[in-house]
Amino acid sequence: MALIGHFIDGKVVTPAARTAPVFDPSTGQQSGEVLLASTATVGEVVASAASAFPGWADTPPLTRARIMFKFKALLDRDMDKIAEAITREHGKTFEDAKGEVTRGIEVVEFACGIPHLMRGDFTEQVARGVDVFSARHPVGVVAGITPFNFPAMVPMWMFPVALACGNAFVLKPSEKDPSASLLLAELLIEAGLPKGVFNVVQGDKEAVDALLTHPDIAAVSFVGSTAIGEYVYKTACAHGKRAQALCGAKNHLVVMPDADLDKTVDALMGAGYGSAGERCMAVSVAVAVGGVGDALLEKLVPKVQALKVGPGLDPESEMGPLVTKAHFDKVKSYIDDGVAAGAKLVVDGRGLRLQGYEGGYFLGGTLFDDVTPDMRIYKEEIFGPVLSVVRVPDYEDALKLVNDHEYGNGAAIFTRDGDAARAFDRDAKAGMIGINVPIPVPVAFHSFGGWKRSIFGDRNVYGMEGVGFYTKMKTTTARWPTGIRSGAQFVMPTTG
Repeated sequence: MALIGHFIDGKVVTPAARTAPVFDPSTGQQSGEVLLASTATVGEVVASAASAFPGWADTPPLTRARIMFKFKALLDRDMDKIAEAITREHGKTFEDAKGEVTRGIEVVEFACGIPHLMRGDFTEQVARGVDVFSARHPVGVVAGITPFNFPAMVPMWMFPVALACGNAFVLKPSEKDPSASLLLAELLIEAGLPKGVFNVVQGDKEAVDALLTHPDIAAVSFVGSTAIGEYVYKTACAHGKRAQALCGAKNHLVVMPDADLDKTVDALMGAGYGSAGERCMAVSVAVAVGGVGDALLEKLVPKVQALKVGPGLDPESEMGPLVTKAHFDKVKSYIDDGVAAGAKLVVDGRGLRLQGYEGGYFLGGTLFDDVTPDMRIYKEEIFGPVLSVVRVPDYEDALKLVNDHEYGNGAAIFTRDGDAARAFDRDAKAGMIGINVPIPVPVAFHSFGGWKRSIFGDRNVYGMEGVGFYTKMKTTTARWPTGIRSGAQFVMPTTG
């Protein structure tokens, strides 16, 4: 049974410590044990990063970019290996895991342009003999606290940009699927990253709290649930750190009466049931506008019923298991609650059993109709393969649903009407909008982030928002003495 350790000073270490079990979600069998760092171990990790930071910060940006280029090539080489590790611990299908790695690679590609992205400004002669120039500087040792649903992609939303900007990075991945983090760390060393610049500390709340309060951590990035994200943000800020926390979601897809229903249904299937719904950008609410609800359900129901659920490494599987037994029980309880609340359970995914995988955490695709905004299955993030259909009479009511919800991660509209699409793009209170695109996750040279209680902090991740988060601006005003001027000046300098 594998023992999954930390990555400190360029190597995997496995000191004696508390451990937690790691499972194969397809079988329910334990596949390994992951170390859970103590506060003292976190201190060792941060000390390693702090020691490596000055030399890395002084490394020319072009050199840092070249290491990112090598890292990108190694990720291409080992994509299947990383994807398989993700599938074995998370449960998502192998092709979905490869897609996750691909989206992470896009951020690495963006980070390869860091010599240009960190370029400062210069203004000559702002006053007689005075020049002003600005430059971006790394903030120091930064930490990333990442969730189970994307064990490779979400860390790569953070550390490629942070490293390229000259920071040292400490990653605290989810203890549910930790192996991918070590594979990424080993590839960074192979790419030429100096030891200590990137470290991985496995752990639970003790490790998180140690990072949030450590005086040598300058900034913290987090992706996860809203409850934990708010705690992370407030705790980090209270200890003087720059912080960003990307949190929960309840993403709506508005189906207008003129929408292409075949394409809309295909979009709902992929966005609602891909990765078993364990995505912060998963569509969990379909808003049927006007009389489109019956036609939508007529096409959607047979597709959900025919969804191929199976082990993630089976190439025939369209959806794998949920990540843990505890999460399986939680999602199932939401379905039970929806039935009790009076929602119409059109397709019931409970009770699914796969021959040979009876111990796996499999839940079939589930579809509710006649869901109302007062129901718990509408208000809360389920994070499972459960899609709710809400019927509204008109566009205004659909928009109100989107805007009244506490979360504002993403929202989409499917329509042929450009006027409706433009109005939705302008008026929907969400950070990412899809127009006939169900999961509008921005490409790497833009930035990912929601609105309302889907984010804490004023910076999104990756793109130029990421560069801004992982750097601090220094502006210098310079005048060289010529011997002409002398004497003290007691008035505010001006540009005269």
